[in-house]
Amino acid sequence: MRKTFIFIAAVLALASCREWEPVFTLENDDVYMYEPQELKVTATIADLKALYASHGALKIEDDDMVIAGKVISDDHSGNIYRELYIQDETGVISVKVGLSSLYSDYKLGQTVYVRCSGLTIGSYNGMPQLGVEDPTGEYETAYLDSRYLIDAHVVRGAWGDPVHPRYVTEAELQEALGEGYTHKLWGQLVTIENLQYGAETTYSTDHYKRIFILLYVDPYKDKKQSTNRVFCSSQTYGVTTWAMSRNKFLEYLDAGCFDNCGTSDKAMDDLFDEKTGLTVKQSIRANATAVTTSQYFHLPQGLPVQIRTSGYAKFADTEIDPAILGNPDARDGALCTATGIITVYNGAVQLALVDGDSVKVQQ
Repeated sequence: MRKTFIFIAAVLALASCREWEPVFTLENDDVYMYEPQELKVTATIADLKALYASHGALKIEDDDMVIAGKVISDDHSGNIYRELYIQDETGVISVKVGLSSLYSDYKLGQTVYVRCSGLTIGSYNGMPQLGVEDPTGEYETAYLDSRYLIDAHVVRGAWGDPVHPRYVTEAELQEALGEGYTHKLWGQLVTIENLQYGAETTYSTDHYKRIFILLYVDPYKDKKQSTNRVFCSSQTYGVTTWAMSRNKFLEYLDAGCFDNCGTSDKAMDDLFDEKTGLTVKQSIRANATAVTTSQYFHLPQGLPVQIRTSGYAKFADTEIDPAILGNPDARDGALCTATGIITVYNGAVQLALVDGDSVKVQQ
């Protein structure tokens, strides 16, 4: 009995973390035993986005506002985390349901109703989100991270057929970027064809093929302090996996892959953490965690698409097909097709893969 209690407590503690964390995918037959509900829908997802477009982040006071949509996201692989994407005929919204293993309760294609009164509509770097008001004021929305809040606002309806990925073109993505927050494309499950590894940069670098990662000197301190983070964004650094688990990151780090990150004239071994006396590399190694990674691709007319993968995803350490990567110094990667949830991040197109098989070389 004691062992059972310790295990349950450990799972609950991990589920309460706010950042990307290991995702326990527990199967539970009891989740299927529920009575589907049906609520009167009084607003569309587009209506919610219009509120934000005209008022900014807003706590919804309308007691009668209810939206509904089909579930299009699945967190089974761990690459979608503590978010539920639902889609109606007008668009998609991310509902910040602060639990992991959401796929057990909310099935692909299932209708979900959201009682919006008391929730806050906002965005994270341009991506629409529905959550609660953030008490810290750091973000526009926060997670519904208690069962009481979730049950009060998120209602499971009838099961239905899953939504199939929508094929999108480069022109449609350009249009969505131009319209911004309110465009119905953001958040949809899509398939993008004719992607090629690499993308032009907006800063001075000769490297076309590149990744973007942030390495934290101390991940438990303020992540926004410039002295606490190192940027790696001008080349691939020899990374050939979609992301990096902690062990994979240490493998790359110890091989010297990131020694020149964050500075043009000093390696990490020549930079010191003043508080500890350790080199930056030593501090990063001592506090190593899984590393979320953005791999840069582009479409035929040059539009960059970032494929972003959590270091906690089950397929984080999966090697990218060598045909896609091509030669590190040449623009010779094979064209490929990718499927995932399309989002906007600081005015750029970003794709979260469904699983490790979501990118395929085009025949």
